[in-house]
Amino acid sequence: MLELDQARGQLEELKLFAAADVLESRLQQATDKQWTYVSFLVDLLGEELAQRLRRNIQTKMRMARLPYQKTLAEFDFAFQPSVDKKLIDELATMNFVRQAANVVFLGPPGVGKSHLAIALAVEALTKSISVYFTTVTQLVEELRRAHHANRLDAKMRQYLRPRILVIDEVGYLPMDSLAANLFFQLISTRYERGSMILTSNKSFGDWGELFGDSVLASAILDRLLHHAHIVNIRGQSYRLKDKMKAGVYGTPPDPVSSRSVRKEANHAEKRLPDL
Repeated sequence: MLELDQARGQLEELKLFAAADVLESRLQQATDKQWTYVSFLVDLLGEELAQRLRRNIQTKMRMARLPYQKTLAEFDFAFQPSVDKKLIDELATMNFVRQAANVVFLGPPGVGKSHLAIALAVEALTKSISVYFTTVTQLVEELRRAHHANRLDAKMRQYLRPRILVIDEVGYLPMDSLAANLFFQLISTRYERGSMILTSNKSFGDWGELFGDSVLASAILDRLLHHAHIVNIRGQSYRLKDKMKAGVYGTPPDPVSSRSVRKEANHAEKRLPDL
């Protein structure tokens, strides 16, 4: 036991705290399974590296302002069959980031838009791709404050810095003219320079009402959808599935039809004149 305590103390002195924590249990496993010395060392150091990776990801998540952690493995594709798993797996490779393309998740509340957006953000962080998360309400308010303080250029540079900008909950509240113009400036600033992941409960045909200006909405969609993957989720609310089974809650109408998505997306591919 003296040698064990000495080895544990040396590991801690070397700041290999995870290895020190599991040293005794891994020694027992090595004895039971008759590992070689090299196998034992690889396993012990592997645990240390895995713990450091987990801590690194947690730190990056805090810096990215992710509200919680979700993974693609946790998403119930069987419950939402309208989601193309092959497309999501392709997005998880982060090829869209290298192409400075965008991802837009559309659908009613509770169908998993934010889950998928955050899960892709987590995938990006594991691949050392910088991410920043914000709701559209937080985004607009920060841009508004920066505008009034004559710091808009600096704030725009901050939102341009991450390779992926996640904007959640677009469409839940309408925007006034200043907010809509600030949002347009942000989309224009990142256009073909960095990827965005957006979630929205509104079909593209409703964005004119959302921004209070159909011409401005068309200009936003023109830039947003020029290089974009659109995921239209038409399923039921995952959060309410148990109540639906019990007959307590009925299925709400889907505000985002696949036909309108295709029509608006095809229309947006026709380049509009710059505003």
